[in-house]
Amino acid sequence: MRAQGLLMTFKFFNCILAFLLVFGTTCAAVAQQAGTGIQISAGSHAPATPLKHFWSNTVGAGRANEGLRASWQEQLQMAVKFDGFRYVRFHGLFHDDMFVYHEQNGKPAYNFQYIDDLFDRMLADGARPFVELGFSPSDMVTEKGSTGFWWKGNGSPPNNYQKWSELVRHFLNHCIERYGADEVRSWYFEVWNEPDLGGFFTGTQAQYFDLYKTTAITIKQVDPQLRVGGPATSNFHPDPEVLKQAVAAHADLENLPWRPTWLPEFFKYCTENHLPLDFLSTHPYPMDFTTDDKSKVLLHRGINSTHDDLLLLRRFVDSSAYPHAEIHLTEWSSSSSSRDHTHDSLQAAAFIVKTNLDSIGLVDSLSYWTFTDVFEEQGAGDSIFHGGFGMINYQSIPKPVFHGYRFLNELGDELLARSPGAVVTRNSKTGKLTALAYNYPPEVSVSLPGTSSLEEADKMTNIGSARALSVTLTGLAPGAPFEIETLDKEHANTTAAWEAMGKPDPPTREQTAALKAAAWNTKREILRSDANGTLIIHQSLPAWALLLIRQL
Repeated sequence: MRAQGLLMTFKFFNCILAFLLVFGTTCAAVAQQAGTGIQISAGSHAPATPLKHFWSNTVGAGRANEGLRASWQEQLQMAVKFDGFRYVRFHGLFHDDMFVYHEQNGKPAYNFQYIDDLFDRMLADGARPFVELGFSPSDMVTEKGSTGFWWKGNGSPPNNYQKWSELVRHFLNHCIERYGADEVRSWYFEVWNEPDLGGFFTGTQAQYFDLYKTTAITIKQVDPQLRVGGPATSNFHPDPEVLKQAVAAHADLENLPWRPTWLPEFFKYCTENHLPLDFLSTHPYPMDFTTDDKSKVLLHRGINSTHDDLLLLRRFVDSSAYPHAEIHLTEWSSSSSSRDHTHDSLQAAAFIVKTNLDSIGLVDSLSYWTFTDVFEEQGAGDSIFHGGFGMINYQSIPKPVFHGYRFLNELGDELLARSPGAVVTRNSKTGKLTALAYNYPPEVSVSLPGTSSLEEADKMTNIGSARALSVTLTGLAPGAPFEIETLDKEHANTTAAWEAMGKPDPPTREQTAALKAAAWNTKREILRSDANGTLIIHQSLPAWALLLIRQL
């Protein structure tokens, strides 16, 4: 994540929130009359298109050493079992607390025991590493601790690229010897993290490009079938002149054209140097700081910004010298702050479902940052719900966003129908149908404004109108059973359950068990198709709610 995430001011978010509290209430009735209902229908035996579950390809975590803890491993098992995640990416694989590299009398010494322990457990749980190669070990840096993290990651480029190359080579050969070439070929190897940000990479763009060249060549020398990519750059940015003009004209800032950092130069460098590039990685969170002569302003982008960014990346890759390169957003969330209480809220689930479904066909992974609140970039959270990135909190209590990914994971691998607010899918093996509907309120035009407190997050939960939902499924066997599962303000809304308990901090063991039970307490009911083999659902879907319709 971005080092300045913790330092962000929520003043701009709060202005948006205040506006929405007034505007959203006024427009609730209008929204219902304006045709914002959700309608979808599909036939059980209709032609379908393949549906790739890119949303569960990869998920993030903080740093490698955190993965050695029992709670992290327990939560990974939950994320794999229920949300279907197949890869995990994290910082700090070569950091000092993994004890991978040190020098004795100027000679390198390698130790991969901690990495073995971590990778062994991940693989046993069904998750492969999406390997972020970085940061530099302290015996290979020109300065220490530049990332600003509590754990003092080293953003310094390696002081000797030949030593870096040998570290990568020894690491890869060790992994192949331990896990086999076929297994390691299924992994991804990403060079560094957000080198365009000064704290994460204290060198220049040219130095990063040289680092990528050295690393990519080394990887392909070890095994040409290993996959390498980058540049893992941070947010997109608006053109400074365009932004200046828009501010002067009091124009809409949400939907300005934003552009990726370093990508044109990176692709040009790789092309001119005939370098391998198996995948493109970048981190376009739907917000960013922009600076003028007087102040730093936080811009939160429109709700379609991730879709627009992916469409731009898709066209960029298709027209490049690497048209077959995969596209991986190896960090993504509604904001890059680890103290944004929106992460803990119901609305985060609606946001990730909408954005992922809108991104079908554009990306190979949209990696949510992160699956766990076992996360220490700014130290430990000061409360059990402190706005941490994780979809599971430190006490292993699932947040609503966890269920959002669980619902997505329930979808089939064939897409039958898609409309604004809903999809219908089919399992190609069983022929059974699964539909998913969501209500991201039309009154909210931005990509989920952040909040600096639980109280502000609660206010956001109350914004927006219910929408009329109409689902029709045909071609079913008479009496076919379906489970209807609802996530809303009254069901599996974890922070609401904690508030109703009086916000014990920390909770007792009995209270923790009760919160875990409340976190799984979605509303469930059984419906059956009629005598004609048709299932019809007409109901009101509250703001921010999700509805999963699953054939049993």
